[in-house]
Amino acid sequence: MNSCHSKLTDWGLKHILIENHRTILDVGCGGGRTVSKLAAIATQGKVFGVDYSEESVAATKRTNAQWIDLGRVEIRHGSVSRLPFPDDMFDLVTAVETHFWWPNLPGDMREVLRVLKPGGTLILIAEIYRGANTMAAKFAEKYASRTCMTLLSVDEHRELFTSAGYSNVQVIEERDKGWICGVGRKPIANY
Repeated sequence: MNSCHSKLTDWGLKHILIENHRTILDVGCGGGRTVSKLAAIATQGKVFGVDYSEESVAATKRTNAQWIDLGRVEIRHGSVSRLPFPDDMFDLVTAVETHFWWPNLPGDMREVLRVLKPGGTLILIAEIYRGANTMAAKFAEKYASRTCMTLLSVDEHRELFTSAGYSNVQVIEERDKGWICGVGRKPIANY
């Protein structure tokens, strides 16, 4: 996973500004490569990772041992449905190749909103989505009901963000690769 999703992750992260002092959460941290990339960018901040898989938590800790020793990275076991963090903690939340597996996508989007600071950003990055014209996307669509994946179209991604309460929503596609990136902010005025 770390190497397969690296170019996708780099492409997605180019769509947001990551300041060096930010507090960041990577949801579904998998093998830990995104956490490592984020720690290298947020040199004055701190990066957290969370994953429901004990194996992924262990892999992320191994990948980021140096950052953990420096106190710049912290990895936790947990679910996106009940994030083990207080309200308004993060400037940025990332999720790479994970949101289509979340158990309650609308509710989980609101849970991420809870842990974002007012004005904070959520970015979802994926290499498949409903309606993409790639073999991988067509295969995933065909078997989505068997795998419990929630594949959304571009418009459905936009609606997912807005219905959960995010503002400044953007959905960006790399059509020839079937990549999608959704970005939304936690409103400031309501908090």
